[in-house]
Amino acid sequence: MLKNRNITFIGAGSMAEAMISGLINKAGIPPEQITAANHSNERRRLELNEKYNIQTMAFSEISFNNTDVIILAVKPKQAETVLQQLRPVLQDYHVILSVLAGISTRYIEEILEKALPIIRVMPNTSSMIGESITGISAGKYVKNDDLDLAQELSKAIGKVKIISEKQMDVFTGIAGSGPAYFYYLLEHIEDIAVENGLDRELARDIAAQTLYGASKMVMESEDSPAELRKKVTSPNGTTAAGLEALAENGGGIAIERAVVNAAKRSKTLRKEFEKVPAL
Repeated sequence: MLKNRNITFIGAGSMAEAMISGLINKAGIPPEQITAANHSNERRRLELNEKYNIQTMAFSEISFNNTDVIILAVKPKQAETVLQQLRPVLQDYHVILSVLAGISTRYIEEILEKALPIIRVMPNTSSMIGESITGISAGKYVKNDDLDLAQELSKAIGKVKIISEKQMDVFTGIAGSGPAYFYYLLEHIEDIAVENGLDRELARDIAAQTLYGASKMVMESEDSPAELRKKVTSPNGTTAAGLEALAENGGGIAIERAVVNAAKRSKTLRKEFEKVPAL
């Protein structure tokens, strides 16, 4: 379904780049089918053009007649301005995917004032290597073919889960923001390993492989994370000592609060920029 579909990114930041990289390098989408546009950062456009050989241009230069799928990847505070500029040029055949954190499909529909398919898509930056977990939820005018298209595009950059829009805030707190939590964890493991005599590159490989292996165990095992943890924890052993330190220092609570805070921020963004009741 993606074959011969022209895709235009409105916004050229890190999330747009991650998706562009996944679409080209993992899904094999020809670079000539992809365009990235922003308002004024010509240097960033040149960077993406040189790196991926895609078309880049200023927002004002886009010919939407040659675009099938529009991916909104700007900052939430820019949403209203961009949508107002898009409204007069949109056609019935356009499908709009939004990666705007906290911005609902209803808000986009209200500003555009057109019965166009709006689909919220929340990938993460692991899109760059085709390993995102992406949540998608459909707006009022989305048909099955539109949803299939969004799933196909999202599968090109990793795994996909169809969720209700009410679940999107917590999904954002876990999957959208989640990679940063794990990077933070690995950063601290790496630092303490170096303090205790390991080479930094070696420490990084050890920590990253350990996390990768544990994640793979969860995905391939029928056991829950709690059951897997119990299986590797011998009474009075080294793992038990480490887990005890995590509990004493609020490790579990810290992770819970990270997810809750990120989800809360997603809800706050909707209230700040939409000025409509929460879902």
